Amino acid sequence: MTTALITGASSGIGAATAAALVARGYRVIGTSRKPETIPESDRVAGVEYRALDLTDPAAIETFAADLGEIDVLINNAGESQAGPLEELPLDAIERLFQVNVFGPVRLAQLVLPGMRARRRGHIVMIGSMLASFPLAYRSSYVATKAAIKGFADGMRREVSPFGISVTTVEPGSINTGISTRRTIYVGENSPYRAEVDIVLAALARNEAAGVSAEKVARAIAGVVESPRPFRAVGSRAPLVFALKRLLPQPVLDRIVAAMHGLK
Repeated sequence: MTTALITGASSGIGAATAAALVARGYRVIGTSRKPETIPESDRVAGVEYRALDLTDPAAIETFAADLGEIDVLINNAGESQAGPLEELPLDAIERLFQVNVFGPVRLAQLVLPGMRARRRGHIVMIGSMLASFPLAYRSSYVATKAAIKGFADGMRREVSPFGISVTTVEPGSINTGISTRRTIYVGENSPYRAEVDIVLAALARNEAAGVSAEKVARAIAGVVESPRPFRAVGSRAPLVFALKRLLPQPVLDRIVAAMHGLK
């Protein structure tokens, strides 16, 4: 039985992906910071839930030591953040990079020796279309998702001779309630306040109308079973990536800004 490890499996994309892979016959290990707090109604039958706090480097080492063989690593867990760069606390940026970049990268490092020895494996990094289409007041989040894509693109050739695939999946707007969990840093009297509020309102609207976690999960399950380097899903991905190839960057930047209420 193929074993998949999915981080952030207690809700949203992670939970939906766990369900999709269990239905396909995978053994699924799903992580959560506190799996004991997952309501019974939200638990996916067949998933082995284990505790993992990506903010704690020592906890990552301990967690990986007891994993056993992992055939598929899906680095899904992450946090969301917004605010003008000028006002982002450095410790908040460091935490975001630990959860969204350093933790996933370390997990990849820890499962790669086993994959390499067995000459098979697949690492899937869950990014964001914001890495391809950066947005004002999301700089720290954009940077983490661009970084994780950079690691994936850079390591792909390194591990391919050992039968290991690496994929980045970039979802667009997803209807998972992430707007209510996003950490926002902006002062009440900030000169950026008006525009931040406009962007946040646009994000909430887009996410409410976004694709379901189940649709993203089907895309992830698809690349797990038929590996490819990159997959984008939601937010009219085929159209916007075509525009990215055709339009000058300044024009594209203005379009992205206008889609979020900025002039």
